Amino acid sequence: MSATFAPAPGAAPLTRMVAAQAGLEIRMVLRNGEQLLLTIVIPTLLLAVFSGVDVVDLGGGSRVDFLAPGVIALAVLSTAFTSLAIGTGFERRYGALKLLGATPLPRGGLLAAKALAVLGIEAIQITLLCAVGLALGWSPHGSALSVLVLVLAGTAAFAALALLMAGTLRAEATLAAANLVFLLMLVAGGIAVPLDRFPSGVASALEWLPAGALSSGLREVLRDGSGLPLGHLAVLVGWAVVAGVAAAFTFSWE
Repeated sequence: MSATFAPAPGAAPLTRMVAAQAGLEIRMVLRNGEQLLLTIVIPTLLLAVFSGVDVVDLGGGSRVDFLAPGVIALAVLSTAFTSLAIGTGFERRYGALKLLGATPLPRGGLLAAKALAVLGIEAIQITLLCAVGLALGWSPHGSALSVLVLVLAGTAAFAALALLMAGTLRAEATLAAANLVFLLMLVAGGIAVPLDRFPSGVASALEWLPAGALSSGLREVLRDGSGLPLGHLAVLVGWAVVAGVAAAFTFSWE
């Protein structure tokens, strides 16, 4: 019997395509010096330096116990919002999204790959930050499951806002706006400065922002040992739903 050799053209399984694209997205971020600075270096330096230097009055208690949950929130913000918004904005500008649309990878698969890439980078960030925090004397409390739920909700909220911004603004405007939001949330998101240092009305308003809700929720769990803070979780889910729906209707792939 003679063997028959013939090409078998066709797309790879969807799961394999998504995994390959997610791996590519992660490698691109880790090879980019600016993205590496934003996602890895700045949160780690902030935790290490502010834990040992009395730059900001953090009130009573251990400085690292206050800072570690906030810096984890900053890591989520930097990856799921700032990095994703800037990267997607320039992919639109250079036509990369349009080219990907011509491949067998469907749009849903591309979004799934980006989500997996964000979660993969966050896993690296949080592992590193926890190691640094523990070396500095951090004593986390609470449930790891509650932390996971908050991180996933925060990731969904920030990613939806990132896609809303990147899908409607020009790449240069996205770059400026995403970096500005990052700096504002670093100061006013309860990350490095306690929200109770702001006037009461302002502090209450800041807790309704996703950065304020995530940092406060993580702090209640990891520092105070509380259960899952449903109020902060509801704020994050609300932002994720509203921004996600808005992004779905306004996102332009070209």
